[in-house]
Amino acid sequence: QVQLVESGGGLVQPGGSLRLSCAASGIIFRLSHMGWYRQAPGKQRELVATVSNRDRSDYADSVRGRFAISRDNAKKTVYLQMNNLKPKDTAVYYCNAQSIVTQKNDWGQGTQVTVSS
Repeated sequence: QVQLVESGGGLVQPGGSLRLSCAASGIIFRLSHMGWYRQAPGKQRELVATVSNRDRSDYADSVRGRFAISRDNAKKTVYLQMNNLKPKDTAVYYCNAQSIVTQKNDWGQGTQVTVSS
């Protein structure tokens, strides 16, 4: 059974930082592209950042230079370090895993990030 468990969300003031974690089980982590997506109220889910199975990362323009994605294959965990947070970053953040073998996508349950003074 696939499980992607996100943690690290919360309430933070503008300009603050948060680190999200996503612990994976039930997948071959080293053969999976990992990513973070977010969905704000009334909006579609959007890509935030991805890291390939070969540790190549990519970012949405809106977060490039402020967010950093990383992965630890030994711990089967992917991280999203978020710095200089802005109110527009407020959303539910979801972890995604895509198998490079089957192309199957799996999702976590999401973690809320609220940026407000």
